[in-house]
Amino acid sequence: MREVEVSQVPVELYKILKFESMVTSGGEAKSVIAEGRVLVNGDMETRKRKKIVSGDIIEFGQERIRILLK
Repeated sequence: MREVEVSQVPVELYKILKFESMVTSGGEAKSVIAEGRVLVNGDMETRKRKKIVSGDIIEFGQERIRILLK
């Protein structure tokens, strides 16, 4: 699992997928979230603007990241 530090929380889920290069664009991020292909803390998440806070774990494809506050 990779750890990702952010300077402020909360951060919207689709932005994390985009900024961490888990997808190629914001549009793709919104699409994969809407399709139910992203897990947050082990649960399927379909809200693209879901607020992510420090300690949350995001899974998509073969990647798994933990969000930490700087």
